[in-house]
Amino acid sequence: MKKSLAAVLFSLALGSPAWSAVNINTATEAELEAVRGIGPSKAKAIVAHRQKYGNFKSLDELEMVKGFSKASVTKLNGSLSVSANKPAATK
Repeated sequence: MKKSLAAVLFSLALGSPAWSAVNINTATEAELEAVRGIGPSKAKAIVAHRQKYGNFKSLDELEMVKGFSKASVTKLNGSLSVSANKPAATK
């Protein structure tokens, strides 16, 4: 029983959104706000920048978004990802 409980808990942990990086090219404002270090204004700025200029090609491009510095982008590196997927609709 302990082995099966451990297996279930392990599989739940791996499938948890908290363990996966948020894609800044597809995330909604709410999904971005769930990332530690991104509040409502930064989430809104990311989505607005994406809508105006298109998808991000790298996380470093976040430095062009108001409220983000090189240091803040570095801190978010493990929490965010970039892919070429079509951007998500806003709220």
